[in-house]
Amino acid sequence: MKDIRLDRIISDFRQLDPNDPGVWPLAPKVLALVLILAAVIAAGWWFDWKGKLEQLEQAQQEEVKLKDEWLGKKRQAVNLDEYRKQLAEMDRQFGALLKQLPNKSEMETLLIDINQAGRGRGLQFELWKPGQEAIKDFYAELPIALAITGSYHDLGQFVSDVAKLPRIVTLRDLNVAPGKDGQLKMDAFAVTYRYLDDEEVAKQKRSKAGEKKN
Repeated sequence: MKDIRLDRIISDFRQLDPNDPGVWPLAPKVLALVLILAAVIAAGWWFDWKGKLEQLEQAQQEEVKLKDEWLGKKRQAVNLDEYRKQLAEMDRQFGALLKQLPNKSEMETLLIDINQAGRGRGLQFELWKPGQEAIKDFYAELPIALAITGSYHDLGQFVSDVAKLPRIVTLRDLNVAPGKDGQLKMDAFAVTYRYLDDEEVAKQKRSKAGEKKN
């Protein structure tokens, strides 16, 4: 029986028409969608969001460094104008990068955008469960567990739409399997990011200072 099923699957792949994926059998559709989603997510993470998060962290570190240098030069009254220009430029660059992260009050809008990206493609959300927020140095991560049902084409378009959102959103731990009525079911975590307000940053610094003392 297993040999017959294997022969049938191999036959399905050999008879695929690359110009008309809509008529492919279910097994090739699932495999093709998994490969496409993995490629989109990997490309979006490595070439876009991962780099932007690293830029944000580097910009923050550079900003702190320049402020320390500026204060040192201020005491010596040497090259103050040049350091002011450098500090102003760093503030501008850091602010531009930070705009890609919503604040706490804007997170609800981002979650609505993700939901609408799916519903706009005719997808059915069977699960939408925000997890525990993880606090970093100057931003926070919020994972959302998703279970979405839809067609091969619509799921692929949803992943592409999420990658194009103006805010940073990454999809992790994707799993695609056959669903009901010829549909596909995708389980994943959508990870959203927001920057911390001044009070949260101060609290984070106090917490780290307390850990160092202990």
